[in-house]
Amino acid sequence: MSEDASSYPPIDPTNFDLIVLGTGLPESVIAAAASANGKTVLHLDPNPFYGSNYTSLSLQDLSSFLISHSAPPPSPPSAPSDGHDFTPAALAARPLFSHVEISSFAPDVLGEEHSRKFNVDLCGPRVLFCADKSIDLILKSGTSQYVEFKGVDASFVYNENGKLTSVPDSRAAIFKDKSLGLTEKNQLMRFFKLVQQHLEDDGEEGGENESGNSRISEQDLESPFVEFLNKMRLPPKIKSIILYAIAMADCDQDNVEVCEDVLKTKDGIDRLALYNSSVGRFPNALGAFLYPLYGHGELPQAFCRRAAVKGCIHVLRMPVIAVLMDKSTGHYKGVRLSSGQDLFSHQLILDPSFMVQLPLASSPPGLGSIKRRVARGICITKRSLRSETSNFLVVYPPRSLFPEQVTSIRALQIGSDLAVCPLGMFVIYFSTLCHDANQGEKLLNAAMDSLLTVPESAHPESSTTVHSENSAEEKPTVLWKALYIQELTMDHFESISSTPMPDGNLNYNNILHATLKLFQKMYPLEEVFPETASPENPEDDNEFSLES
Repeated sequence: MSEDASSYPPIDPTNFDLIVLGTGLPESVIAAAASANGKTVLHLDPNPFYGSNYTSLSLQDLSSFLISHSAPPPSPPSAPSDGHDFTPAALAARPLFSHVEISSFAPDVLGEEHSRKFNVDLCGPRVLFCADKSIDLILKSGTSQYVEFKGVDASFVYNENGKLTSVPDSRAAIFKDKSLGLTEKNQLMRFFKLVQQHLEDDGEEGGENESGNSRISEQDLESPFVEFLNKMRLPPKIKSIILYAIAMADCDQDNVEVCEDVLKTKDGIDRLALYNSSVGRFPNALGAFLYPLYGHGELPQAFCRRAAVKGCIHVLRMPVIAVLMDKSTGHYKGVRLSSGQDLFSHQLILDPSFMVQLPLASSPPGLGSIKRRVARGICITKRSLRSETSNFLVVYPPRSLFPEQVTSIRALQIGSDLAVCPLGMFVIYFSTLCHDANQGEKLLNAAMDSLLTVPESAHPESSTTVHSENSAEEKPTVLWKALYIQELTMDHFESISSTPMPDGNLNYNNILHATLKLFQKMYPLEEVFPETASPENPEDDNEFSLES
């Protein structure tokens, strides 16, 4: 904090139905949903900005945030009990980022003034499918009036030959795709036709049409998706596009022994259906994906604005130093601010970068357990990876970069037309799941090196020109680069719950599923964003703000 918290005026009232600490997307959705149901909500954040782990920041602020949230936090001071009927349990910061590497190769180009013109996502690469649940929630909640989107132009798959192959997202695209032979086009068309028929019949009572063979069998639906694709005799190239660029599988599906997340056929079909229904949902979005103007940090801000309309009180730059626990029952009662003020509520939601230091006897087993990690990378360039396209996705299937690559890697380039960087510059996000930092860094560095020239020194003009194998064009040179490892954690106990960290997926579906499940657990009798007759709560697709 830039000023002494004790100088802040006291918050009034002091009793709430819900206190939320952190303004990330899950916390902001819960605050908005609770406010929409008439709950009194106080929404606090120690940061001077909205978004927490889902924010978009300038290069300078992003660097500061990553470094400050990767160092082991100092031990919090023990708060006195003051003779009340509650005991303060210290609230400690938990470092969720590690192995942070930030390199600026062109400080003259990216000075402090220029650095402020960036809105860089902390949790990238991330997009929204046009037909996914997050869009439905944005429409239902009335949040769509506070955020604008633009379509992502294209998707590509990186193959073993170092070439980018476009992802055909419709029948017309399949026919136009020059990289596919006639046999491959026919195989892909037959497969999509089978999937379409299955989905249509699945929605009918009878389950089968007159021919009786359009449904995929239950045995196939429960089998690994890769086995079903092999059964359909799809060639490796087509199979790779379906598995990793449309169904977005994370790990090597052909290697079931080491794959930690084998995609079942029924789940693969559902993902194809989501992709298919996303293409063409909005007339001025060409492909399946959307990206918010000014970055993904706009999404939590939009839900915070929605919550404020319904009476939620927001206070930034206000750290919470302790959680108040009832002396006799051990249950949660309230929080203590760094200003010294005590506030009380029935329930508490915590950003996952905080943890309550409870006595060992009070801590549930497995609290704060780390499942996997996400390696994330960001590169700034002055030239697009593809001269004809500014905003696009690149998927690196397993083993496309080197034989030991067991997870897919995703890269997303975003240009200045989405208001995330100065004119003539581009932001490229990379991510992959990993078990440790060495694995994650090796994967992301290989992906970066395949498409970009990363200078060995801080003087790009002295670096040698690198040409890609598949093109006479030289690779764009990196001006600024960040690499970091993010933990995946989620805690919950009694009336205190911790929201999920940004996961390794492209969209927010799993995050929102966990968030809405948490809301229903807290308020089992309440509807998430109940229907209103108010014109300020549009649900029509036409009310969705989409830049052409």
